[in-house]
Amino acid sequence: MKQAVFQPADILVPHTADMADWSVIACDQFTAERAYWDRVTERVRGKLSTLHMVLPEAYLADRPVQDVALEKNEIMEHYLAGGIFDVLRDSFVYVERRVSGGVRHGLVGKLDLEAYDYAPERRSPVRASERTVEERLPPRVTIRAGAPLEMPHVMVLIDDPAKSVVEPLRRRAAKLPRLYDFDLMEDGGHIAGYAVSGAEAERVAAALASLADREIQMIVGDGNHSLAAAKECWNLKKRGLTEAEQQSDPARYALVEVVNVYDEGVRFEPIHRAVWCADEEKLMECFREKLASPSGRYRVTCVHGGREETLTVRGRTFGAMMAGVQEFVTEYVAMNDGVVDYIHDDASARRMAQEGAAVFLLPVMDKADFFSTVAANGIFPEKSFSIGHARDKRYYLECRQIR
Repeated sequence: MKQAVFQPADILVPHTADMADWSVIACDQFTAERAYWDRVTERVRGKLSTLHMVLPEAYLADRPVQDVALEKNEIMEHYLAGGIFDVLRDSFVYVERRVSGGVRHGLVGKLDLEAYDYAPERRSPVRASERTVEERLPPRVTIRAGAPLEMPHVMVLIDDPAKSVVEPLRRRAAKLPRLYDFDLMEDGGHIAGYAVSGAEAERVAAALASLADREIQMIVGDGNHSLAAAKECWNLKKRGLTEAEQQSDPARYALVEVVNVYDEGVRFEPIHRAVWCADEEKLMECFREKLASPSGRYRVTCVHGGREETLTVRGRTFGAMMAGVQEFVTEYVAMNDGVVDYIHDDASARRMAQEGAAVFLLPVMDKADFFSTVAANGIFPEKSFSIGHARDKRYYLECRQIR
């Protein structure tokens, strides 16, 4: 049996910080809402916080990334030297997070970057779910390359319909040491974390090992670019290491949270297309001709000109259907001087239809389609789905030394 690619780690959790100030949302959220990050910056001024160790992308153009990286690394070193962390040795952290769709259950541990590749043509055990935009990687690589610490906002999904890995911990949580339990800032919900060590960690590792013979063990659901940056940093570092050094170097791993795709707190939400063009009727006629079929598996509701119709659209998998829709919309707006917008909310999309857009309301992806699409198509096309709302994204909290 193959070794599981997800393992226990030496995880750092602060014991001297106000956890509500310590934990902030992933740096790639609210990039167009600088006011969000201004509020958070003011809130944590002079306090222990993960914000001081990351660069929100809303501020990416403010200063040279190299200068920011040096500053962030100094803060990490200061936190390490200040003894603010408890070290949870060779353990997982079981996480219960209340989000807008209910409670999401996860497991924090380290992922072997040797088992992961974001290139869609690679058949690695851990794969990306969407195309990695390589132009987005250099700032993240610059910040991570010299960092002594990492904090995860990566969420990785497993295909576990039997609910054998994470779910048994729900029944035993009351007997596990509680590490934290607090409300997240900025309406992020509530989070509680429990230490999973010793025999409990061994049980989890055994359950994970039962998934290790699959061609695809895990798929990145959120934080694709952060994990890709970690991979690039490892690829650069391992060139100067012997084979033996590569086996134990901490930079070979990345701290992530693993969640079962069948967890009730995981909600795939559609991202709709709103197209602004001169001739809506021509757009709809072309859409029907190219994509609609009586035998299609997927239902797409088209709203335009005060009318609404639902069509069945072809696609071997959900991802293949989305690729067809995306290709059609992209080509149509390019050839007809149109504009496309991507809308996360049904009501907002319908409102745009009232304002003159032709809107394609796309279906919710069935959870069983997630792994089958990546197996068949490699990756999803851009903006195929969202996992929950923006405030449901992972907050930085646990840390791990990588240098």
